[in-house]
This record gives sequence, C-alpha cells and structure tokens, in this order.
Amino acid sequence: MPRKIKIATLLVSAIILLSSIFLPLTGQKKVGSEPVVKIEVLDTGDGTLISFTCSTFLNYSLRKNSAILTVSFRTKNPLKFERKPFSSRIVKSVDLAKSPEAYLVLLKLETTDFNYTQSSRRDPFELLVEIKPKTEVRPDEKSKVKKTASQETVAPGTERTEISPQTQKAEPERTETVRVPSKKLIKTIVIDPGHGGNETGARGVYGTLEKDVTLSIARKLKEVIERELKYRVVMTREADVTVPLERRAAIANNNKADLFISIHVNGSRRALATGSETFFLSLNATDEESRRLAYFENNSEELENRVPEKDFDDLKLILWDMAQSAYLKQSSQLAEFVQLELNELLNTRNRGVKQAPFKVLTGVACPAILVEVAFITNPEEEKKLQSEDFQMTVAEAIYRGLNKFLQLYEKP
Repeated sequence: MPRKIKIATLLVSAIILLSSIFLPLTGQKKVGSEPVVKIEVLDTGDGTLISFTCSTFLNYSLRKNSAILTVSFRTKNPLKFERKPFSSRIVKSVDLAKSPEAYLVLLKLETTDFNYTQSSRRDPFELLVEIKPKTEVRPDEKSKVKKTASQETVAPGTERTEISPQTQKAEPERTETVRVPSKKLIKTIVIDPGHGGNETGARGVYGTLEKDVTLSIARKLKEVIERELKYRVVMTREADVTVPLERRAAIANNNKADLFISIHVNGSRRALATGSETFFLSLNATDEESRRLAYFENNSEELENRVPEKDFDDLKLILWDMAQSAYLKQSSQLAEFVQLELNELLNTRNRGVKQAPFKVLTGVACPAILVEVAFITNPEEEKKLQSEDFQMTVAEAIYRGLNKFLQLYEKP
C-alpha cells in the first residue's frame, strides 16, 4: 500500500511539473497575438464622433495642430489597426504613423476652427473623441465657397481652408490644410544665424568661427530683404550671444513667422570637402553624412549635456505632433530655389538639397530651411567666408531663391 501511494505521489508531481512547463507556452501564443484597434468615424447632428476600441487597455494622448488632431497610443508592443470606410463632412482622412515608442493616428479635418472632447472606458478599452466645428459650413454652401475663393480678399495672417482651381494649378497638390505663403500673407521672415556665444560652431584652420560668419551673413540678408521686399525681418540673435535651439523656434512662432531661414557653415574631417547644401526637415537623414551634420548642429561641443543619438527617436514623435509637418512641401521648394541660386552665384560644387532631423527646425510652424553656405574647414572656402564680398554674394543668392519662392505663390 505504501508503494502505491508513493507511485501516485510521483505521478501527481510529474503532472504538475509538465503543467508548469506547457501551460505558460500555450498562454504565450495568446499573449503574442497583436491587439486590434478598430477605428470608426460617424457624423452626428452637429459634429463627428470617432471611436477607438481595443481588447486591451492603451495609454493615449491627444494634440491639436492646425487642421490635424493627433491621437497617440504610446506602446512598444505591436498593434494592428482596422479603419472602417466612412464619409464625413468634418473628417477628411484618417492616417496612421509609427514611431519607436508610439502609434499615431492623424485625423485630418476640413477646418482649423474646431473643438474636441474625449471620454474613455478601461475594460474593454474604448476611446470616444467628439469633434465640433466652431463655425459650420453647410454642404450646399461648399460649392459657393470654392467658386468665390479666388475673388475674396484674404486678411494678412489668416488661413484659407478652401483652395481655388487656379491656385491648385500654381502649387503642388496638398492633402493638408496649410497656410499658403504669398505676398499678401507673408509679413514676417525670421533669419537664424547659427550658433553664437559659447557655442562657436565649426572652426576653420585659420581660426575663423562659424558663429561670426553666420551672424555677418544674416545681417546682410536682413538688409537686402528689407530693402527689396519691405517685409518685417526678425533675427533670432543680433549679437554674439548664446540662444538655445528651442528658443530659436519659439522666437519664430512668437513673431508669427511666415518663413524661417537658418544660416550655417559646414565642417568636415575631410579638408578638401567643398560646396554648399540646403536642408529641410525630415524624419530621416538623406545620408550618413547628413545625419552626422545634424547631430553636430544639434549638439554644441561646448555644452556639457549632449543629446544622445538615441534621442533622435524622440524627434520623430515631435515631427508628427508639430505643425512643421504641414509645411514640408513648401520647405522643400524653398530649399530648391535657394540651392539653385547658391550654385549659380557662388560657382561652388552643388551638394544638392537634403533632408535631416535638425532640432532647430522641428518646432517652427512655417516653411523652414537650413543653409550650409560652404565648408569653413576647407582652407580655400574659409578665406572666401572671411570676405565681405563673398558674404554679400551669399546673402544675395539666398534672397534670390527666397524671392522666386514668393513669386511662385503670388500667381493668381
């Protein structure tokens, strides 16, 4: 009898042991399946209701920028999204984006003038977002608005949500509602002389400092713009002082800038590197050299607290949340015009228009570019950068590119 009990005990122990091994494995298969977030858009009497449902709880946040309402689901775990087809008088599209830390749902709306409210339930997870325009446009009135849009007088600084057919021919097709630059709308141009103060920037073999060259060129550019275009020009710094990168973007936004031009000179370990290049903001750098340049410009050698390269992932999140994403096409065009003029007037090697995650551009709510005039680490180009005549030619080239960009949007 004791022997039977002993055998039974061993069998029970074996069953328990096997259960402890195989049950977690079977459970992992269920846990490993990706949760599905279902998105539905439904118009109500005076607004639109967007619902997000999921079998698991999700951390979320909302941010309003111009005509885009961004819903961020912050998670490192994979998610799947299902969007049901919809027709709405307020929501134009529901777009998805992915960053290393979050999934972003971009609700692109017909108007920038709206309010929203939110409510949620934890189990099962449900997020309800209700959007209500402050001034409603009736469906039967939309055709009238489109028909007369080209004849309206637009006050400076205002945004137009309807674009006339003539304007559509004169500019690239856009899916977002953006403020179109034109001579009537543009009132302020912000010029940003790179570095300054204890942030010297790149240094030439003859001791020339980037911060001094950029300030000198910026002053000349301001003079020619005010003389030829009669626009208000704001400088992010007027003297040799330290201005944080975040502050530069804030200066532009506080002054309601319509264009932002950041001026720098290039540096390279290769002493024979030469030429000028113009950048606009992008999630990813065009090439490895552009990525390194952006890292250098984002981090001064004199600063103790340098931004780790892994933190560039955070910039990707910022891009989707900031209004700059609505101006990438205009920024690209402005960069093209400026680069063409630099090539023609300076007769230097054309390094082209490139993209990189420059921190100084991320928070600017208008078309924005960063110009790398020449290589201060190249002895020949350093001597040119010391010349007042060369600096004036650079300012003239940037002005010509800027003026061509403005003329493009002055067409009826």
